Amino acid sequence: MQIPIERYELDNGLKVVLSEDHSTPVVALNIWYDVGSRNELPGKTGLAHLFEHMMFQGTVHVPGTNHIAHVERVGGSLNASTYLDRTNYYDTVPSDRLELVLWLESDRLGFFLPALTQEKLDLQRDVVKNERRQRVDNQPYGDWDERLQALLYPPDHPYHHPVIGSMADLDAASLDDVADFFRTYYAPDNGVLTLCGDFDPDEARRLIERWFGPIPRGPGVPPIPGRPVLEPFKLGREVRETRGGVPLPRVYLAWRVPAYGTRDYYVGDVASELLAGGKSARLYRSLVRERRMARGIAAFLLPVVTGASSLIARGNVPDGEDPAVLERAMRDEVARLASGDITAAEVERAVTGIEARHLFDLQKVNERADQISQLTTFFDDPGLINTELDHYRAITADDVRTFAAEYLTDDNLVVLTYIADGQEAGS
Repeated sequence: MQIPIERYELDNGLKVVLSEDHSTPVVALNIWYDVGSRNELPGKTGLAHLFEHMMFQGTVHVPGTNHIAHVERVGGSLNASTYLDRTNYYDTVPSDRLELVLWLESDRLGFFLPALTQEKLDLQRDVVKNERRQRVDNQPYGDWDERLQALLYPPDHPYHHPVIGSMADLDAASLDDVADFFRTYYAPDNGVLTLCGDFDPDEARRLIERWFGPIPRGPGVPPIPGRPVLEPFKLGREVRETRGGVPLPRVYLAWRVPAYGTRDYYVGDVASELLAGGKSARLYRSLVRERRMARGIAAFLLPVVTGASSLIARGNVPDGEDPAVLERAMRDEVARLASGDITAAEVERAVTGIEARHLFDLQKVNERADQISQLTTFFDDPGLINTELDHYRAITADDVRTFAAEYLTDDNLVVLTYIADGQEAGS
C-alpha cells in the first residue's frame, strides 16, 4: 500500500499535505496544532483542552455553534481532541463540500479572537469541569492515567499533569489566558493541514491559498516549559500507589520507555503485542485463559515524543482475589520476555498483527489524514506513513529480549493498584 503524498508550505508557514484517493466521494480535512498539555505553565493546567472547547464557540463570521451545523447539514462529521503533545481538529465531508470546511477551519484560525467573550469562557469552563467529574473524579479507575503520569514523570516534567487539568486551575483560567494561548499557539506556522480523499490537487491548492494564505504568521512558540529531558532516563526504583473506591480490584504496571519515533519505541510496541495483542498473547493466554487469575488484560504504548513514552500493562482482578497475586504473575510474565524464550515465529505473528491493524486504519481517509498530520507535526516527514511498518518488519526476537532487559525492569516500574471498597491493600 503506497499512499500518495504531496507536501508544501504556504508563505505564512502553514505546512500542507495532500493525499488523493478517488475511491469514495469524500474528503477529510485534518489540522494538527503543535500544542498540548505539555505546553501549559504551572497553575494553568487544562488550558489546552479548555481552549479546544472554545474553538467550537464561534467566530466573527460563524457565530455560536454554526461550524458544527454547517458540517452536519451537508452530511459531514467533525470533532477535535487534545493530547499531551498536540491538539487536532478534523472534518469529513462529501468531496463537493471541500471549500466549506476549508473556509470554516480558516475562519476560526483567523477570526476566533474578536468573537471571544467571558460568557463563552464561563460556559465551556463548566462543560470541561463537568467532563472531569464524569470521566475522572466520579468514574471508577477514571484517574488511572493522571496517577500514572504523576508517578512516571517528575513534577517539573511536561507530562506530570493531566490533559484535562485540575479544578483549581480551570477555575482560575481567565479570558486573558485564553486569548494569550490563542495568540501564542494558534498560528499557521504552528500547524499542519492535511487533505485526504477525493479532490483535485490544483483546485485544493487554490482554495487553501485563498482561505489560509492571508492569515499572518504567529509570534513564534516558546520552549516547552519545565524539564522535558529525563536524566536519568529510568526511574531508578520501583514506585507504588494504592487507591480505593472501585467495584473490583485492578492492577496497572508502567515503565518509562523511549519516545515515539525511536527504534526502541517500535521494539516496545512489538513487546506489548507479544504480551497482550489478542487471545494467544502471553499475558492473556497464561493469566486469563489458563490460570484464570485475571478477568481481562491489556498492554500498550503511548505515542508521545517529549522525553519518554511509557509501556502500560493493565489487569482486572477477579472478585474476591488478591491484586498482589495478579501483580506478581504479570511481572513474572513480563520478566520472561528478557529470559530468552521468544521465538522468531512469535515476533512475526506480533508484527503481522500490528501491520494488519495499521493497514486497516489507513483504509479510512480520516484516519489516514490524522496519521499524516501526526508524522508531519512530530517529524516533518509525512512520507513516513509509507515506511513506518519497515521499522516493525526489521525487529527480531533478540531486539525484544534486549528491550525488555533494558527497560521493563523492577527499577523502572510504577505499580498502581486499585482495591475494592472494604478491601485492604495486600489482602
